[in-house]
Amino acid sequence: MYESFGFETLTAPQAAVFFALALGAVFGFLAERTKFCFRRGLVGDDRRQAMGVWLTALAVAVLGTQAAVAFEVISFDDHRFMATDLPVLAIVVGGLLFGAGMVLTRGCVSRLTVLTASGNLRALTVLLIFAIAAHATLKGVLAPLRTTLGAVTVPVDTVSLDALPGGGLVWAAIIAVAALVVAARSGNRLTVLAGAALLGALVPLGWVGTGFVLYDDFDPVALESLSFTAPYADTLFWTVASTSIPANFGVGLIGGVLAGALVASVLFRSFRWQSFATPSETGRYATGAVMMGTGGVLAGGCTVGAGLAGIPTLSIAALLAIGSIAAGALLLNAALGRSLSPSRGEFGGSSAKQSALPAE
Repeated sequence: MYESFGFETLTAPQAAVFFALALGAVFGFLAERTKFCFRRGLVGDDRRQAMGVWLTALAVAVLGTQAAVAFEVISFDDHRFMATDLPVLAIVVGGLLFGAGMVLTRGCVSRLTVLTASGNLRALTVLLIFAIAAHATLKGVLAPLRTTLGAVTVPVDTVSLDALPGGGLVWAAIIAVAALVVAARSGNRLTVLAGAALLGALVPLGWVGTGFVLYDDFDPVALESLSFTAPYADTLFWTVASTSIPANFGVGLIGGVLAGALVASVLFRSFRWQSFATPSETGRYATGAVMMGTGGVLAGGCTVGAGLAGIPTLSIAALLAIGSIAAGALLLNAALGRSLSPSRGEFGGSSAKQSALPAE
């Protein structure tokens, strides 16, 4: 479709960067206002409200994405989520690592990105280490781990819920209704849920934008939507080698999220400079960052890439990934013996001094 616009100086890949920048800016603004975070929905002190926000966004994302598929605007037939050889070991190990890591860092990657734009230097440190670990797992010293675990596959006949009785729209409706029932009981204000719904609508917008509007036979653009693991690896590489490689969708997305969250935090006066309080705290976040960077690549995405944007594809791989992430978070949280709440000391026990924490 893109060639019909008549642009002579702007290619489809270049337009994708600007599209991602706008998409990310809206996401960053809405995520800052709604405190969007999957980790908080699992183990946060306000988990009921936080999960209500996340599930509202998911419901809209699922319905919008599958509506686009039903109208044949986009197709996921050739997407990596639909591989018939399921790398089950990589997905499960990666998901467990990512989930445990986000408990240690007290935030999923999307939340930490928002917090970075809000003046949180702890979150910034985590994201820098996360990006390095992700890039190392994709193309560096940790790549052998990825290829070794990825080689353990299970052949599957059903790669998507769309292949099950009822088809995609029925399963999308089931997921959306279940999510909205939980969200309706979360105790959130309607304005917060409305913001979450708008955030969820960005997922199908991303799929349609890259898979239909920017589609160009002569200069193809990958079918993409919201995600953070690969985009952070791409952003790191582009930052240090921008004269050799062009910016892509992921680079634009990360830049947009940071810009949107910064605007929201300044407008609503939530911008605060924060940093680490103790060396042990720094070590905990650094460990979690490495676990998230490695785990996100192995699992095929983070809580947004495999979760908010992955589940709407109805992919079995995405469902396995987000389930493994949730399991990793819950297991480590239980092992630590607490929910890492502000009123408790590091790794359990009481503390007379409130820990400095990057999320929530």
